[in-house]
Amino acid sequence: MEKSGDTKRGWRDVLFEVIFEADTAAGKWFDVGLIVCIVASVAVVMLESMEQVQRSHGRLLNVLEWSLTVLFTIEYILRLICVNKAIRYARSFFGIVDLLAIAPAYISILLPGSHSLIVIRLLRVLRIFRVMKLGRCVGEANVLMRGLVASRRKIFVFLFTVLTLVTIIGAIMYAIEGRDGGFTSIPRSVYWAIVTLTTVGYGDISPTTGAGQFLASLVMILGYSIIAVPAGIVTVEMSRAGDKEITSKTCPGCTQQGHDENAVYCKFCGTKL
Repeated sequence: MEKSGDTKRGWRDVLFEVIFEADTAAGKWFDVGLIVCIVASVAVVMLESMEQVQRSHGRLLNVLEWSLTVLFTIEYILRLICVNKAIRYARSFFGIVDLLAIAPAYISILLPGSHSLIVIRLLRVLRIFRVMKLGRCVGEANVLMRGLVASRRKIFVFLFTVLTLVTIIGAIMYAIEGRDGGFTSIPRSVYWAIVTLTTVGYGDISPTTGAGQFLASLVMILGYSIIAVPAGIVTVEMSRAGDKEITSKTCPGCTQQGHDENAVYCKFCGTKL
């Protein structure tokens, strides 16, 4: 009985190493094959959206799509089996992406319009960073993430200030131009202020009076100065975030990555690596 338990644990360990690790030959080839299947799956969905291709090769594309969907479903189940905490992995970033990669295909049986969402599978190509051992790229991504998290309060204050500003500008423009100028309501005027402040400039609404055009000019100039603010906030926080050499080690307990080269235990949950 004890021997059977050891065999089971060994089987799960080998499966985990192949599926989650990229340092071994088997793990690398598994990820390479997975990425090829992901790209092929997205290509099939894109080809199906082309009417001429759909008419001539629709049946073949449908078979390919469902074959890849079944393959991804089996792979997702195997991932849940070989990790220590399946629920934790299912709620992680890659766990959610893996689920979203297969869910649209089954949902499309009931809701045909959701079929195109299968292109979400392309997000799984992010695993290529592990396959190619681009530790530096992953490290830079972690620095960027830490910078974004550290600056979230400042960004929130900035966005709230911008929202207040465009509301005031929209109300002023509504008072200047009025309904005759195309500014039929304050919300529509706020929409114009957002489009103008972000320098998008759709042109579907534009002021015609001198006062309105003067205000629009100020908003355009203000837009150029405001665009640089979020980038500056994040850059400052990124400069404070440290950068360490990391490996593609994956924790068998929480499936988190980003561990240091000499790490023995997971820094997130304490599980031995």
